[in-house]
Amino acid sequence: MAIIDYEDKIKEIVNQENHSEFIYDFLAVYNKISKSTVTRLRQGAINMASQPGEVYLKNKLFFKETNGQLLQAYSDLEDRISNIKSQPRYIIVTDYQHLLAKDVQTGDSLDINFTELPQYFDFFLAWNGIEKADFEKENPADLKAAERFAKLFDEISKDNQEADSHGLNLFLIRLLFCLFAEDTGIFEADLFTNFLKQITATDGSDMNSRISELFAYLDKSARTEQVPAYLSRFPYVNGQLFTEPHTDLNFSSKTRELMIEAGELIGWSKVNPDILGSMLQAVASKDKRSHLGMHYTSVPNIMKVIKPLFLDDLRAEFEAAKGNEDKLNALLTRIGKIKFMDPACGSGNFLIITYKELRKLEMDILAELIKIKPATMYIPTVSLAQFYGIEIEDFACDVTRLSLWIADHQMNKELTSRFHDVLRPTLPLQKAGAIVCGNALRLDWEEILPHEKDDEVYLFGNPPYLGYSLQSERQKKDMKSIFEGVLNYKRLDYIAGWFYKASELLSMFNVKIAFVTTNSINQGEQVEILWSVILKNTQIFFAYPSFKWKNNAKRNAGVIVSIIGLESRNKRNKKLLFIDSGYKKVDSISPYLTEGSEQIVKKNRESSLFFLPKITNGSRPVDGGNLILSSEEKQKLIKEIPSSARIIKKMIGSQEFIKGIDRYALWMSSEDYTEFKKYTQIEERVKKVKEFRFKGGNSAQSVKNIPWAFFLRKEFNKSVQEFDFSSGKHMMNILVPRVSSGARLYIPAGMFDENTLISDSAMVIYNSPLWLLGIISSRTHMVWLRTFGGKLKNDFRYSGELVYNTFPVPELSTRRKNEIEDLTLNILDIRDEEGGTLAELYGSPLAEKNPKPMNPRLLKAHQELDKVVDRAYKASGFKDDNERLALLLDMYSKKVSENNER
Repeated sequence: MAIIDYEDKIKEIVNQENHSEFIYDFLAVYNKISKSTVTRLRQGAINMASQPGEVYLKNKLFFKETNGQLLQAYSDLEDRISNIKSQPRYIIVTDYQHLLAKDVQTGDSLDINFTELPQYFDFFLAWNGIEKADFEKENPADLKAAERFAKLFDEISKDNQEADSHGLNLFLIRLLFCLFAEDTGIFEADLFTNFLKQITATDGSDMNSRISELFAYLDKSARTEQVPAYLSRFPYVNGQLFTEPHTDLNFSSKTRELMIEAGELIGWSKVNPDILGSMLQAVASKDKRSHLGMHYTSVPNIMKVIKPLFLDDLRAEFEAAKGNEDKLNALLTRIGKIKFMDPACGSGNFLIITYKELRKLEMDILAELIKIKPATMYIPTVSLAQFYGIEIEDFACDVTRLSLWIADHQMNKELTSRFHDVLRPTLPLQKAGAIVCGNALRLDWEEILPHEKDDEVYLFGNPPYLGYSLQSERQKKDMKSIFEGVLNYKRLDYIAGWFYKASELLSMFNVKIAFVTTNSINQGEQVEILWSVILKNTQIFFAYPSFKWKNNAKRNAGVIVSIIGLESRNKRNKKLLFIDSGYKKVDSISPYLTEGSEQIVKKNRESSLFFLPKITNGSRPVDGGNLILSSEEKQKLIKEIPSSARIIKKMIGSQEFIKGIDRYALWMSSEDYTEFKKYTQIEERVKKVKEFRFKGGNSAQSVKNIPWAFFLRKEFNKSVQEFDFSSGKHMMNILVPRVSSGARLYIPAGMFDENTLISDSAMVIYNSPLWLLGIISSRTHMVWLRTFGGKLKNDFRYSGELVYNTFPVPELSTRRKNEIEDLTLNILDIRDEEGGTLAELYGSPLAEKNPKPMNPRLLKAHQELDKVVDRAYKASGFKDDNERLALLLDMYSKKVSENNER
């Protein structure tokens, strides 16, 4: 149940003239107390109290109504229940004018007017299995604000379907400001709510004219003219919040009531502006409403961006300046000149947290200056004018401005709280530097954020991630406008545009940036496309490699992201690579967000750089599923046409191989088709293939006239691969899954015989030495795959061109090859002996939820193989994966250099 549902239902109960059924109706609000329980209690069947006006529900409640002497009745009841073995969770005593209550378990108590009970619904949430402490972690003020706003938004939108959306959104922003202002000291307490209650008609008929009159007055700085008394107490606001004329709107008794309730029932002083903004934006976008209050970025995650970008540096300078008046004043001047911009600001979370942190630092500097010189005058330096943002949604821009003003007021109050004789008034409102509504990839960032060459500027945020296949036509045009001329740019994620535009500023100005990004731009083919361009003028100076971007929501759908900080190439400081809960200072961070060289591993399309056997995709049917058979279909066809067994091949792809699924395919030559087309069961399938290919694209239509055959026929095709089994057991055909779980320690590669058809969901290496399967099955190869392979969500995507053809392999002695082959055969034997599918044997030990261990025998066998493979690369072995990767990259770089010199 939503917060406001509790409040509204309790409000109805409290407002009833007859309270004889109060306690039963009140209990029924808490839906974990069943209706049947409340009914039986009402009937007296389970009421364990013996005196009139008392209700005792075992373990839940002892209630008493009284006509007077409320405190005495409450005290007597406390004494009585102290002698009860099964004490009730709550005691409640009321005369329906006041109400006293106690949570017996926690000792918390209530002493309120009876009409205030709806606001304290959370006190009794233990009846629903929710402890008050847990509930307060969600900050109920934020949730209440969002839920009530959603209700008002829906009602007023219904009454104004033809209204200009900008005008409607602006009204709602102004309304929220007024509600916040009257609860936090910007306005007199309850000034705006009382205005609505006392000056407007109950049916809402004059609400539009009264609101228009008020909003116009709030924008007037000169207060000399005679105005109605109901306006005179409202102050001048400024900040251009009320400058634009009010858009005429329709109001009803319902919308009027909801606006008044928003003022009376929400504690706006407790609302967090950094969270509220995201929730209000979700309200205005109904498709995002599934869990109001669950769409914001947590403060700890924002701090991961801004601390290494600039805040740690400022704090370090502050520590070094303590006791030195000149240095403290210099720092104060510095922080008042820095400019900040979020070019995808949404509802302003990053800007708000940054503003608050800067104001806190300003106060800390003031405190130190007062220690040195007690008579220090406070001259504010940090202002909202330093903050800029770009956002494509109009309403979100308005929410950002509102949230910044709220944050400013909160920090002004904190200033006065820390330094009692220091006052920084909130009104008139400051103007934020520029919160611009527009398409960030089409706008000139230098025009929005004007700055000189040496100005200190920071760009940060969490731009949209959209992969290339999910981009709209407009977004594809955005990317073209930025990247045209960059080879293969169409395969970049949308967020790459923000990195590219920001990197252009870095090369010309004193700018640093840090963005939260999908980790895909640091994996696979996107690295070569994007980073070969960006790193010409910039370098990565801090990074958080892949981690789950979470908020504080209970239903948290975290995504895998990275954080990347960029600066110009002329900087020579150490770089910070954040790992787990700490960080490591390094000389360089690669575009793969690892320690080491900036070398980019590029696709090698023709063959392996290290002379390994050729790898290729399996066969691709392009048949609409009509040449594929399940185990049951295969058996039925052979039963009906016994000779068809000759043209049915077992077919294995990644999933079939890993999960042990049986699939088959019709595999025919033209002669086979001539022989079998007389059978309806086969001819019908072939006809459907032809129809499917005829409706397909150019590649499908190119083979529409041979519908009996696979589109790509790689197995059993002598022109593709001549099989050579003359070397005995040491030569084999290797299958490598193209997609496999990222929760496994090893990729489960294996072998197949010449009678098995491999589909294109797997990679194949024909006529391969057995030791190569051992290398592919090693941790060293996994490090390469994990770093340079692509990802499909959190699954590995194996690429022949990018992973296999670039993977460094040292020269191996015959003795070393034999050693690897013996250990590889041991792994294959254990798989057979242990039984089960490869998915079961390899488990998912790295899974975040419900990890499943790898088979212990198989794990030990792989670890023994790892030791031998490691020694093939480095005699002493490796201490960790970073050391493995550093050596592999060095081998790769040397090989590329050798090839370039030829």
